[in-house]
Amino acid sequence: MTRALITGISGMVGSHLADYILEHTDWDIWGMARWRSPMDNLSHLMGRINSEDRVHLLYGDLRDPISLVNVVTEVKPDYVFHLAAQSFPKTSFDAPLDTMETNIQGTNALLEALKNHARDAVIHVCASSEVFGRVPKEKLPIDEECTFHPASPYAISKVGTDLIGRFYGEAYDMKVMTTRMFTHTGPRRGDVFAESTFAKQIAMIEQGLIPPVVKVGNLESLRTFADVRDAVKAYHMLVTINPIAGEYYNIGGTYTCTIASMLDTLIAMSTVKGIRVESDPTRLRPIDADLQVPNTAKFEAHTGWKPEIDFETTMRDLLEYWRERIATGYVPILR
Repeated sequence: MTRALITGISGMVGSHLADYILEHTDWDIWGMARWRSPMDNLSHLMGRINSEDRVHLLYGDLRDPISLVNVVTEVKPDYVFHLAAQSFPKTSFDAPLDTMETNIQGTNALLEALKNHARDAVIHVCASSEVFGRVPKEKLPIDEECTFHPASPYAISKVGTDLIGRFYGEAYDMKVMTTRMFTHTGPRRGDVFAESTFAKQIAMIEQGLIPPVVKVGNLESLRTFADVRDAVKAYHMLVTINPIAGEYYNIGGTYTCTIASMLDTLIAMSTVKGIRVESDPTRLRPIDADLQVPNTAKFEAHTGWKPEIDFETTMRDLLEYWRERIATGYVPILR
């Protein structure tokens, strides 16, 4: 029986990865989550979880090394997808030490547990395109060798995550690969991220819960968008197609636009006409990674992966996700 360990299984990416593995493999999944982690993204899998039908949950916290050893020794994973993190850049400005402890020391503790108790596992360490930070236009599209210039404590923490993963791969001959996934979104996206908070506000406007005004931050940033369902397929291919210890890859979509253009797409999909846009200073970061356009040639050449889901489908599915949540009585925080 092949065993896959997913840290952060309750997040958007972790839950979609569980869906992909269940559909496309015969692996058993062991998901690591904190006891207080919301389980909303796994609600459709609760039947399987409760009957232990290929999906199992274990307590683990990246800030508790003992819990990580317990998870690794119980699961004895063949594959590890390390997705757990403090993942919101803006929050990291308010909680930089928490972010760095979780993402840097937590990754180190997990890899140390794997080195000692599951050394032969194939391991994916998820860094972030945010490591590149403020990139000059002449360096676009961003390849793997672009200089790191992190623009938030979160980005700094992901530089540490990236380098720790590569170090364990090179120093201990462990099959550890790191990825710098560029913007990826879709259903279950957390509402602290721009496209998801826009979709949430539009869904609330459609239900008459708030005035027809979408509050926004920086609309000038340039982003290349991928669908989360394409992203998890890439992660599966990463660990199953000739995994090379210490390698690192940029992964991302092909549709590039400004945040303003992305918002226009969502507003155009709304059933309410005349929605206005209003700047909200509280949504601005002190500094922003404003040019996030990837060169994914290295990963595509190695695996043959290509994104398949188009931008409009991703945006429509994200908006439908929020429409369904709001329609069933969910009352989110207005942020």
